[in-house]
Amino acid sequence: MELPPGKLRNEVLREVVFPNLGVEDAKVVYGPREGFDSAVLEYDDEHYLIVATDPTLGVPAETFGFFTYHFAASDVAVFGARPRWLILNLLLPPGTEKEFLKGVMRDVNTECRRYGSTIIGGHTGVYPSVSEPTATTTAMGVVRKDELRLPLAKPSDKIVVTAKVGLEFAVSAAYFRGEELSKVLSKKELMRLKRSFYFETAVPDALAAKPLVRGMHDATEGGLTALHEIADNSGVGFRVYAERLHLDPLVRKVLDFYGLEPWSVSSSGTLIAVTPPEKSNKLIAGLHKNGIVAFELGEFTEEKERVFVENGEEKAFPEFKEDPYAGLYGV
Repeated sequence: MELPPGKLRNEVLREVVFPNLGVEDAKVVYGPREGFDSAVLEYDDEHYLIVATDPTLGVPAETFGFFTYHFAASDVAVFGARPRWLILNLLLPPGTEKEFLKGVMRDVNTECRRYGSTIIGGHTGVYPSVSEPTATTTAMGVVRKDELRLPLAKPSDKIVVTAKVGLEFAVSAAYFRGEELSKVLSKKELMRLKRSFYFETAVPDALAAKPLVRGMHDATEGGLTALHEIADNSGVGFRVYAERLHLDPLVRKVLDFYGLEPWSVSSSGTLIAVTPPEKSNKLIAGLHKNGIVAFELGEFTEEKERVFVENGEEKAFPEFKEDPYAGLYGV
């Protein structure tokens, strides 16, 4: 069976990856599992160590350093920890200019200083087998045990989402398919989209939301279909209301151009927050105070159905089938 592009599907993880994880270790509180993008380890009597790793590749050159920090750091932040330590591997193709490396390290350093992170090790090299710059970043942080935030929900919890749905796809399209997008976007609009990559992080969102949430998730590949994983792991269902979605007008233009709906497109940096109903309004107001637009998209339910309400009609919420980003990248 040929594996499809992008992250491995859950059924492949269950069949091939999860049965081959080495010896059991009592220090591992939460290891690899569907819907959990970080591991949770015992640190001391009062704290957990949160560990996440992510690759960076297939992104525009000027965004490479930013994402080398934020892809992994976001996964640590949504578990309630400030990203404190990073291990960074940079694998570069022959012909890479020193200026590119300088720019990447400058940008990673800027984000480290912004959030109080330290690079503690890694590996950097140029290899003939590498066809494009590729980074893998492992981020770590410490969180008090009573402040751990897992991507889990209870019935009646509200689904609060930051208004960056589909932004990752739209920004990538502006870089990789700018010429064809110029049919529907002006030069100024294309430039604004390109500059919007700075919003593709869940770190500030998660750190601001932490006191008022039960759990959090960064809607990366598959976008809002991550709600299925939260529901699966929690034994609940959910109801989502289409008319409540806040979508950037430029993102809407891009999605319409490609004939895509926003529910399953790549949306890195979009925070899905699970919050008790009595805290929802306070959470949204607190995020707004930090310059982060958020909205209530629906709620988790005791019934196991995953309901999508659109124009008063109820239907099944979309599943993640394929990543539209793969159609942009490298083509």
